[in-house]
Amino acid sequence: MSSTLHKTSLSALTLGALGVVYGDIGTSVLYTMQTILSMGHVTINPDNIYGLLSLLFWTLTLVVTVKYVTLLLRADNKGEGGMIALLVMAVHAASNNPKRQRWLLLMGIFGAGLFYGDGVITPAITVLGAMEGLTVISKDFSEYVIPLTLGVILGLFLIQRHGTAGIGKWFGPVMLFWFAVIGLLGVWHVAQNPAVLLAVSPHYGIAFIRQDPAIAFILLGAVVLCVTGGEALYADMGHFGKTPIRVAWFSVVMPSLLFNYFGQGALLLANPAAKENPFFMMLPAHWGNAPMYAMVVLATVAAIIASQALITGAYSITKQVIQLGYLPRMRIIYTNVKELGQIYMPFINWALFGAIVLAIMVFQSSDRLAAAYGIAVTTVMMITTILSYFVVRYSWKYSALVAFTTAALFFWIDFAFWSSNLLKFFHGGWFPIAIGAFTFTLMITWKEGRRLLSEAHKQQAIPLRGFLDGVFSHPPQRVEGMAVFLCPEDDIAPSALLHNLKHNKVLHEVNLFVQVRYHETPWIGLAKRTQIEALGHDCWQITLNYGFKNEVDLPDALAQIKGHGFDFNPMQTSYFLSREVVVPTPGKGMVRWREKLFAYMYHNASTAAEFLHLPSNAVVELGSKVEI
Repeated sequence: MSSTLHKTSLSALTLGALGVVYGDIGTSVLYTMQTILSMGHVTINPDNIYGLLSLLFWTLTLVVTVKYVTLLLRADNKGEGGMIALLVMAVHAASNNPKRQRWLLLMGIFGAGLFYGDGVITPAITVLGAMEGLTVISKDFSEYVIPLTLGVILGLFLIQRHGTAGIGKWFGPVMLFWFAVIGLLGVWHVAQNPAVLLAVSPHYGIAFIRQDPAIAFILLGAVVLCVTGGEALYADMGHFGKTPIRVAWFSVVMPSLLFNYFGQGALLLANPAAKENPFFMMLPAHWGNAPMYAMVVLATVAAIIASQALITGAYSITKQVIQLGYLPRMRIIYTNVKELGQIYMPFINWALFGAIVLAIMVFQSSDRLAAAYGIAVTTVMMITTILSYFVVRYSWKYSALVAFTTAALFFWIDFAFWSSNLLKFFHGGWFPIAIGAFTFTLMITWKEGRRLLSEAHKQQAIPLRGFLDGVFSHPPQRVEGMAVFLCPEDDIAPSALLHNLKHNKVLHEVNLFVQVRYHETPWIGLAKRTQIEALGHDCWQITLNYGFKNEVDLPDALAQIKGHGFDFNPMQTSYFLSREVVVPTPGKGMVRWREKLFAYMYHNASTAAEFLHLPSNAVVELGSKVEI
């Protein structure tokens, strides 16, 4: 019975992984070979096609199979993967070297910023690549490609606020069908020229590079497109687990991708004119237009699923970065009451949409977008390799030789792809880098601004215990009910308390001074969630601990507290928050423009009440000014 249940669970998770994890890399067949050939450096002959297929085969094998599936899936932070989890592990591993920690932290945060660049390019290039299949049917469709792409993208972003729980269950089956179709198409073409399978030998790739190293170096920037989306294998580990992701890769995804690429190679040798769009021209012209229309629809659906995974990932990583203290609070809407992981963030949603529309209008075609794509992907790959070295060396305790040799191998592979893409910096590569750099600036400005704000609080601080002792030496009038005061720092009287006493001259019967702490770990269980200390006079200091993937719900956390001398009654509880106005001050803190940027971000951040799930009819906000 348990064996049957395990098999069922593994099958369901594997199918789910196909729908969420592999959408991006699964749709790379739409544009990778086309982009390589559109660069105009490759004459179609057996040596060149075998060489390109060999490079594609070994890129997928070394980067995805060995680096991500075999190595990085082992680097889990309490079951979680992705850039943020790896960053936390690397920083902890380098805990004896603060300077190194800081550089690793900056590098990892920049990598997280680049994720947004990837999140912009992926929907643009995949949906545009799918729509370009229409031009294979007739050149008359060319003028409709951009409008149809924008329409699909708009529809995708409009449905986000309603959640994807209903349609999400179809993602896995649809992507399984997609991989079956592209794999069988590839097998059909390979069967007509089985000799292309010889390209699995690395000597074809080496010979291709040696024939003209300069051209091969330029082409690496397009070859790397075959592994776009590889980072998702690691990032989504916490959702599906290592085994389903590995089973899906080896049993479905890798064979389908390789057969399709090799099938495109066989087609090109039989019909060099197919270089115009080798993916869609795998469907023979004598089959008529109906199969082509069906393939365009299927490719568009697959592209939408790939885009959906990136959009959902953008919500998820933003929430994690907020709780790590690198971005201001933002409005979060839960689209499924049963699944806390299914969220919608309006600001992120429409910011991504605007950037995607801009990318489509600027670049106009999938091969031009590909020039912008590679540099973000390869930069993230390099950052991942560097961070993984510190995990392998200091967390896993492998010898310096093993850790360095492994990291050096992957670093030089990543560096070769990255440096090739650097040649395309002024041809579009600047776009995702600009997005990443802008996001990185926001993140480090917010983090530094919060540090300055904390210092300002401490300079003006009144110790909570001493203040309460003074207050109760001449106690004010006590009123019925419970007051919850949010404290920004340990043992500091919150300004909301000071203003409440100054203006209202009363204290509630029960007073809770609550500090919410976020930790560099994915999850903190209920057993370690709460620390409570009695302060006397029916006052308690409470610390609530959350991981960067935990859901924060302050009323729910307080309702869990039992046996400490007070009973939490939501109907008799008021929440007192400090609403501060940040005032930039010349000559201290950050440079002037960053202080103004921080003040703007702070002013426009979502309220603490909304972020902590406080009932709006029980919140009292008291304002104050803070200079930084």
